[in-house]
Amino acid sequence: MNNDKKGNYRWTICALLFFATTINYLDRQVLSLTWKDFISPEFHWTNSDYGLITALFSIFYAVSMLFAGPFVDWLDTKKGFLWAIGIWSVGAVLHAFCGIATSGIVAGQWLVGFEGAKDAIAQVNDVARVINVSVTLFIFARFVLAVGEAGNFPAAIKATAEYFPKKDRALSTSIFNAGATVGALAAPLTIPVIAAYWGWEMSFIIIGALGFVWMGFWIFMYKKPHEHPKVNEAELRYILQDGDHEEETTPEVSVPVVRKKMSLSKCLRYKQTWAFAFGKFMTDGVWWFFLFWMPAYLSAVYDIKSSDTEGQLAIFVLYLITLLSIIGGWLPTYFVDKKGLNPYEGRMKAMLIFAFIPLVVLFAQPLGYFSYWVPVLLIGLAGAAHQSWSANIFSTVGDMFPKRAIATVTGIGGLAGGLGSTFINFFSGKLFDHAKQTQMTFMGFQGEEAGYFIVFSFCAVAYLIAWTVMKTLVPRMELVRE
Repeated sequence: MNNDKKGNYRWTICALLFFATTINYLDRQVLSLTWKDFISPEFHWTNSDYGLITALFSIFYAVSMLFAGPFVDWLDTKKGFLWAIGIWSVGAVLHAFCGIATSGIVAGQWLVGFEGAKDAIAQVNDVARVINVSVTLFIFARFVLAVGEAGNFPAAIKATAEYFPKKDRALSTSIFNAGATVGALAAPLTIPVIAAYWGWEMSFIIIGALGFVWMGFWIFMYKKPHEHPKVNEAELRYILQDGDHEEETTPEVSVPVVRKKMSLSKCLRYKQTWAFAFGKFMTDGVWWFFLFWMPAYLSAVYDIKSSDTEGQLAIFVLYLITLLSIIGGWLPTYFVDKKGLNPYEGRMKAMLIFAFIPLVVLFAQPLGYFSYWVPVLLIGLAGAAHQSWSANIFSTVGDMFPKRAIATVTGIGGLAGGLGSTFINFFSGKLFDHAKQTQMTFMGFQGEEAGYFIVFSFCAVAYLIAWTVMKTLVPRMELVRE
């Protein structure tokens, strides 16, 4: 290999991270696209039941993030990522067997297939027991899924910090983070079709199996940049251009010595950690709400099912719009390279722009009377703003913390984001059921529509609140040093 010409293997790693994130979001989306039209009729779930499952998934994910970061820092990137995707793929497949397990517990019939389980459950008169058992089993499957999925972003952000200089991290993060959008795009086109033709169980099995395929590529393709034969000296110098790596280097840019990891308690002493955590707390739930509830929203308000062509197209277009988020990775680089701002200043300026865009969600419900395409387009635009925001808030960790602390701090932020997601998912389910049962009115809307308008209003302003607090806590770039 010519060592004078800079290689591009770092983008191969970025592609691997992209596909891991795509699989991550596909696995997460299976339940949201099957519960209303396929699973609920079998187990008699209400909005509150689904809201409880999604809320507990969020809190499982949140708590797991607190440990996933230090776990990835301890095992390091390669092994940490393998464990994460292996666990969440097992959890994804487990969902498929919840029906058989419910049949065994409530009807005493264990040795049945998927269709046999449906028939056995249909004969049970105790509907409350069917609901309680099935919800409990799905909660357990979501727990396993959450524990594994919590490792995705700490490992991916750590890998990005290892393979990219600071000025490129927001771009690389926005690219791999676009996997969330691609997963969300692929989900409505594939999952309802699989569920309709082969049963909802097979949608969990087929999508869950993709993670095991990815693990084979990761094992053979990932090594540290200074150890990888496909990373030449010119590319390694480019990767290490910031001069902030913790390792001792020689003139041949080898990296033989690594400093001690930063502890969780030490990371919590810095206001930079709390700024990142608050930003995640306020905004992660917005994205998860759209991810988990948009199919139900279209079904409840517009009577459009996720298995209908209209529903599939609407969700596809919504997430297609979010691909605009790649601009979110380019904009801070523009501010740094063209305007002379430091990485943190450039990032925060870009994030302020992205924080204003979700305000359009305030008009989603009022203008939805013209067509369901209005909320689809406006929420899609807000989703693009979120993904742009997300790529940059993740990159603020790499801007100010040493690499040995990145996964741990990312995990702390993930905990905060998961808690925010828990609140919004749990209380949304309760709110929608209450609004439907009491025909609640709010701002001219009635029933479930009133409930959705309340949640949409919070989603619209969450980013501006988050940016204001973050900027107050960390007004200028301050590097964390021991």
